[in-house]
Amino acid sequence: MSATDSESKMKFYFSLMDKILNHFAGPDFQEEVRLAKSDFFDNAGILDERSEQFELRMSQFFDWYFFTRELRGFSQTPLESVHMARPLRFTDEEQQAIDAMKNHRHSLFEFQKIKGNDIYLKDLLRGDKIVVKECPWTFGFDSDELFEARLVPQRDNWYFMKGFCFHPREAKKFILSEVKRHKKDPDLNPEDMMLRLIKMRYKFERYRHVKIDLIYSSESKVGI
Repeated sequence: MSATDSESKMKFYFSLMDKILNHFAGPDFQEEVRLAKSDFFDNAGILDERSEQFELRMSQFFDWYFFTRELRGFSQTPLESVHMARPLRFTDEEQQAIDAMKNHRHSLFEFQKIKGNDIYLKDLLRGDKIVVKECPWTFGFDSDELFEARLVPQRDNWYFMKGFCFHPREAKKFILSEVKRHKKDPDLNPEDMMLRLIKMRYKFERYRHVKIDLIYSSESKVGI
């Protein structure tokens, strides 16, 4: 499969996700979306539509809303609830993609290398290594920056969803210590940790004058 084919496959996933979100973030779910935004952006700063980060922040939010957050009254995420929505109909290809998205991998990753258009990563939470083959996105990765992402499996490959969160290199030591703490304690939820780290990333953008170890900290001094 070429990088062009991989990009087409990613666009197919993005389009399917938009189709589902048009229902679960549509008029009947406006209060749900409002509450979700309050949870996601709480203590992370006001969402400014003029910000250069606005589009990325919204991608992060909708990935979280779609894959992670349970809807009130459903006890399931929008992705898990697709067949409870009567207006939604899916082709066989779309159903296969939904099944793949249900098996997505959400984690913190360490970039290792790029070989051709293949990206080699280490999953910090699971401890294994994976390769994203013929990835159309081969820029922006830095071995000194850890990042959060969601990857959808398809046959022998993986595809990135939109909601990347790259953490500053100065936060690497703290993040690795948090990963270690969560791996030792099965009662801790990695999803909670990753959401908290996203909020720290937002605080870092907002308070450039504040030392990073006061933001990325178990006892954050900026209200996270």
